[in-house]
Amino acid sequence: MFKGLGGLGDMAGMMKKAQEMQSKMGEMQENLGHIHVVGESGAGLVKATATAKGELIGLDIDPSIFSPDDKEMAEDLILAAIKDAQTRANERGREEMGKMAEELGLPPGMKLPF
Repeated sequence: MFKGLGGLGDMAGMMKKAQEMQSKMGEMQENLGHIHVVGESGAGLVKATATAKGELIGLDIDPSIFSPDDKEMAEDLILAAIKDAQTRANERGREEMGKMAEELGLPPGMKLPF
């Protein structure tokens, strides 16, 4: 009766895999919010903390950079630390997505999410 519908079994398997992947992607996105990276500038005088999602969550500034004569330098150091944290967050996010792609058996270098 169902002869010739063998491809439906494959389709059901693909749908199941897609649902698993979607679930794992949701978990990964949540996990990225719990991973913290620290960017710094001025040999550690300014440190910016971000999640692996790229959300800035903290800023630690050594008071020695606050000099009325060096306002521009302080701004540059703060901006540099934030940019460093964002770069590290992006790198860490890519690493974590790569791990998930590997666990799912996807080809190396395949970017997630699609």
